Amino acid sequence: MPRNNYKKQNNNGPTKHRLNILKNLALIALAIIVVRLFFIQIIEHNAWVAKANEQHTLLEAITAKRGEIYMMDHGEPVAIVLNQTAYQIVIDPTVTQKEDIEKVVNTYAKEYQTADIDEIYSQEGLRYAIVAKNIPRAIAEKIAESETPAVWLKKTNQRVYPEGEFASGLLGFVNNDGVGQYGVEGSLNKALAGENGLIKTTSDINNVALSIGKDNVKIPAKDGQNIILSIDRSLEKGTEELASEAINNTAATNASVLILNPNNGKVLTMANLPNYNPNEYSSVTDAAIFNNYVTDVPYEPASICKNFAFSAAINEGKMTPDTTFFNQHYEVVDDWKIWNAEQRSSLYGTLTMRDALYWSLNTGSIHALKLLGDDPTHINQQGREKLFDYYYNKFRLGHTTGVELNEAEGFIPDPNEGWGRDSTYANLTFGQNLSITMLQTATAFSAVVNGGTWRTPSILEDNPTQERVEDKILSDETSAMMREMLIHNRSYKVRQGIDRAGYDIGGKSGTAQVIRNGAYDDSFAELVGSYIGFVGTSGEMPSYVIMVKMWGEGQSIGSGDAMSLFDKISNYMIDYMKIKPGGV
Repeated sequence: MPRNNYKKQNNNGPTKHRLNILKNLALIALAIIVVRLFFIQIIEHNAWVAKANEQHTLLEAITAKRGEIYMMDHGEPVAIVLNQTAYQIVIDPTVTQKEDIEKVVNTYAKEYQTADIDEIYSQEGLRYAIVAKNIPRAIAEKIAESETPAVWLKKTNQRVYPEGEFASGLLGFVNNDGVGQYGVEGSLNKALAGENGLIKTTSDINNVALSIGKDNVKIPAKDGQNIILSIDRSLEKGTEELASEAINNTAATNASVLILNPNNGKVLTMANLPNYNPNEYSSVTDAAIFNNYVTDVPYEPASICKNFAFSAAINEGKMTPDTTFFNQHYEVVDDWKIWNAEQRSSLYGTLTMRDALYWSLNTGSIHALKLLGDDPTHINQQGREKLFDYYYNKFRLGHTTGVELNEAEGFIPDPNEGWGRDSTYANLTFGQNLSITMLQTATAFSAVVNGGTWRTPSILEDNPTQERVEDKILSDETSAMMREMLIHNRSYKVRQGIDRAGYDIGGKSGTAQVIRNGAYDDSFAELVGSYIGFVGTSGEMPSYVIMVKMWGEGQSIGSGDAMSLFDKISNYMIDYMKIKPGGV
């Protein structure tokens, strides 16, 4: 008996021990739960309430209507960039079945799809995703009729360019995210886009808004501003047609044309060819076509810059159009021969500065630089610094003009730094070794011919917020002398009947070599041709400044093609703008 009793007691011991362990574990687990509940209900109460609310809160942006873009047409603003109603496909990946949305997209909206469906469903916790954008109303109606569960259609605005390729280099486009790119759309995106609003409300499991409560929020959208450009729609269209014709009849592949009023800085035409269709911007294979070459791409306008070197020397009282110099077809500067492009024997010898501008002689513009340094035989520091002051500070070449578009700055070299400073500045007088935009060039040229006032250019018909500069940088006498010489430059055009009687038309050409591998291409197989000039009633101040640039691989004629296009545009301007002749 004692032996058996001993065995029974011994068997109960392990069982009781295990029960004690289980009881203790249960107590520990209960304690953990109690502590966790305490933290959830007391310490972390607000955070968990926020998470719960988040699951049942609908946040939806109210898309602002993008501002429309207008051009002037016979004194009245005409819309050229509009909005039309379009739709987005929106899903909640936690509710919408992947197979359902794939079927909808593949059946109705494949070409409008903007997001990868597999990628959407791979993102844990994602509650809102836009699958497709810019869906036309007709297709949106078919999607709605399919009654696919948990697939929503959100109404938005789609950018529309009714005139297709017209003025695309100036206008730019709006991408699938609703952000303006390039041109006016990009530069003025903030004003055009406005500010989106917001709806915050309680929703059910299908993201359908429920009754309005005290925590609901509605912030109205602020629509974007409508913008009226100073561009004349018909003049822009006519200029593009003339430029397109010029490209088709020459070796040039590209052309840009700028027309502005030198008396107020208003831009009337800013054309870039070839164009593209902003409605189909995604089909463009060469992004270079998006550039506005008038403002975005600095270059060397070559002998057009002689206008600025001559103006500086005249304005400083160092020369007049009748000042003479000896032309031997070249100048030696820093042991380097700088030749004239025109070397006919009849030009060897003593010539006037008027002759130098007419024949576009590099030796003449270099002489103007020497005169700025008060040494007619050598280029010196004084001359370099004077030319820099006029180019950079007065004419504002090499930095932005202040127009309401994105601009490149360009570059004017320092007069006292670097190797070969004299030869560098000799080249500056005829538009090489610098980098400036067409708009900078035309704005500076306007000051040369309008009586001497540099004015901030504007692309908007009315912009009271623009910081405008009107700086008298040349005397009336300097401007009058320059106009006389520029009109003289085209005297043979009058004899040929190209320039009409009763009008003052003056201009200057520029032919630049292309830089390849860091050096000028001396084969002259490709040249960049530019021409700038003015047109107005005879005996009066110029009404308009026109600048033309033509280029492209195989373009070897240079400024000749650009000048021919200027001739056609100037006569078109006279007729279209109804400029009255004088003295007849």
